[in-house]
Amino acid sequence: MKILCVLGEHNYGDPSRGQCYEYVNFLPALRNLGHQVIFFESFNRSSYRDFADLNRKFLEKVQAEKPDIILCVLLLGYEIWLETFELVRQCCNAVIINWSTDDSWKYEQLSKLVAPAFDIYATTYPEAIAKSQRGGHSNFVLTQWAASAASLAKPLPAGECRYPVSFVGSCYGNRRKWISALEQRGIDVACFGHGWNNGPVRSEEIPKIMRESVISLNFGDSGVVMRGLVPVRSRQIKARVFEAPGAGGFLMTESAENLDRFYRVGEEIVVFEGVSDLADKINYFLGHPEERDRIAMAGHVRTRNEHTYAVRFGHLLEIASRIKAARGERPCAIDFGKFDSVRKRYKTGLLLKLVKFVLLAPCMAAWGRNRGPRAARRFLFEISWRVVGKKTYSVSGWPGRLFYRES
Repeated sequence: MKILCVLGEHNYGDPSRGQCYEYVNFLPALRNLGHQVIFFESFNRSSYRDFADLNRKFLEKVQAEKPDIILCVLLLGYEIWLETFELVRQCCNAVIINWSTDDSWKYEQLSKLVAPAFDIYATTYPEAIAKSQRGGHSNFVLTQWAASAASLAKPLPAGECRYPVSFVGSCYGNRRKWISALEQRGIDVACFGHGWNNGPVRSEEIPKIMRESVISLNFGDSGVVMRGLVPVRSRQIKARVFEAPGAGGFLMTESAENLDRFYRVGEEIVVFEGVSDLADKINYFLGHPEERDRIAMAGHVRTRNEHTYAVRFGHLLEIASRIKAARGERPCAIDFGKFDSVRKRYKTGLLLKLVKFVLLAPCMAAWGRNRGPRAARRFLFEISWRVVGKKTYSVSGWPGRLFYRES
């Protein structure tokens, strides 16, 4: 099948921050399954004049390529308008899939609002399935992150490893606190990624670092979410959970809900709760290399057999094939006249310019010329999805109309 992948090549659309995980892993996995893969850049703002230009170029790509499947990874959610997806559904028989990355906290602000635009809404968060059913959505499919078959490698013995302890990932949230707390306990961690002294590393270097580490760390924190009226810290299963053992690493990860569905804890991976527990377990496994090697091998075998993207995408594409077969064939003919009518609502009048000024002034005063506009955009977005819901992700949504470069 011909699959159009709609996502970003680089993290946050910035080449200096390294290649995006989905770009590095999803496209090769689909090609290895025998599919023809076409890429559409949806996050690098320098590639387009504005969101109107991005949406038209997307439709032109669909018209030119006539894909069987469109696989999206929506980062903000409003880079491609709901009206644009509706045009594709009206004019083509491509099956549209969205891979949702963070439903532990994105479900309320994004997924439940945009899900009707897709034929399949793939989520890695089990609770999103129950929520979607209560909300009347029937297109949610539970999946999970995985390891790339291209990076699978047998673990090295601990004695042959280059790094005692490593962490690969951007420096944000409470990660620096974790690493500093370990340093205070005499444990040095080699950190790689945006914000660390070593900086970002090329995607092909990441599996090598994990394989050459006695211990590969993973933190599962995804920020604060509301459970009813109570704010709680959310943990999620991240891609590194599968990537590290697949690459031949020994995974030591912060515990997360449903993790035991994928690995036998203590036998295939090791989990920790809190800094003291983490430090104790690091010191234990550094001092017990044979036990470390046994767990690393068991985790690798489990990953190789059950947790690759060939398995994950095989399931999703099987569902997509059934949907496509039920539709039958029809020509792909995008109604660009209708799109031109839609895009007329993508404009900034005097009122919106005033709103932008009112938002920018205090944010720039507080956070400066670089971070201030992004803070203003985020403030407007947080108000928008709460007040106007799915309109946030439409052509007339204020965040997209007022903040293109900052999005």
